Amino acid sequence: MIKLLLKWFVKDYENVDDKDVRTRYGVLGGILGIICNLFLFAVKLFSGIFMNSIAIISDSVNNLSDTGSSIVTLVGSKLSGMRPDKEHPFGHGRIEYISSLIVSFVIMLVGFELMKSSYGKIINPEPVAFSLPIIILLSLSVLVKVWMYSYNKYLGKQINSSILMATSKDSINDVFSTSAVIVTTIIGRFVNFPLLDGIVGIVVSIMVMYSGFGIAREVIDILLGKSPEKETVDELVGIIKSGEGIVGVHDLIVHDYGPGRVLASVHVEVPDDVDIVLAHETIDSLERLVYDKMQIELVIHLDPISVNDERVKHFRELTAEVIREINPEFSFHDFRMTDGDENINLIFDLAVPVEVNPQKRTEAVALIKEKLREHDSRCNTVICVDDLY
Repeated sequence: MIKLLLKWFVKDYENVDDKDVRTRYGVLGGILGIICNLFLFAVKLFSGIFMNSIAIISDSVNNLSDTGSSIVTLVGSKLSGMRPDKEHPFGHGRIEYISSLIVSFVIMLVGFELMKSSYGKIINPEPVAFSLPIIILLSLSVLVKVWMYSYNKYLGKQINSSILMATSKDSINDVFSTSAVIVTTIIGRFVNFPLLDGIVGIVVSIMVMYSGFGIAREVIDILLGKSPEKETVDELVGIIKSGEGIVGVHDLIVHDYGPGRVLASVHVEVPDDVDIVLAHETIDSLERLVYDKMQIELVIHLDPISVNDERVKHFRELTAEVIREINPEFSFHDFRMTDGDENINLIFDLAVPVEVNPQKRTEAVALIKEKLREHDSRCNTVICVDDLY
């Protein structure tokens, strides 16, 4: 059904790389969410009041908060689709992440309010009136939420939207919470346990708050500068290494400015005797190829290294062996050497994981220098330590 709605309401819906199409996807998801959640709120509120069930009323309030989340989705999608301007040259895509964060806070706040109401029902329990038509109505509401989970997940994957994916997770949580309310209401019909309604309300509220926390954690990771996925790095490096004359890749940094707006920079090593014009043509073609295949705007920096000198090659391999012995997670690049009768200067950058503390870095550098001197006492090592992103 969602594909049919896309055909009707989203012009050129298959072109998901287009910013306007992405915006229309988000708007469609937001409008559908508002309509469905308002309907579910009304149904559950009526059912909860009729049956005197705090668990069902709590679930209805959760759907009302979901309506607010859908409004945030709608507004966030419109704002994130705005074109770059003088103050924001990289666009407004991160508004989508901020919108997701707002959704998560709303979800956690609603969960906390539901917990307070449910606790009051435990302190002052009241009997729950059973009604088969209401149970059937609630069961149909579960099917609506299953559909909402399905279409939000589909739309989110199509345009790589964090806010739609967050909404889909919230929808599946609603499926579980409403199902739990239905089951316990049926059980309460046959078992005299007045506290059950309040207890289920507590469980539902915890699920709601946990869902909001999970969404917030994922979005904050992105806003803080989360490392790119391994699959993305492998594909990117693979494309770059396919370029003619590329002998090494390092210092890859990826910046996420929102879905559809990713920038990256990288250093590539090329032989120091290569024709600079040809090398420039190669990196130009690689930058275009990366954008065509991955929609990543890449900037490549050239690092010339000696690859044809056997003596330089020997010391480079020796350095690699020493570094592997000390820590296999370390790597090095920009290796240069100045040779002499009494001194051999080995100059390179040592890349270490960002979590390695300064003391460990200092110790590693000292150990590398010591081991290289053990192989040849003339070795004088100049090491610049870089973060391995």
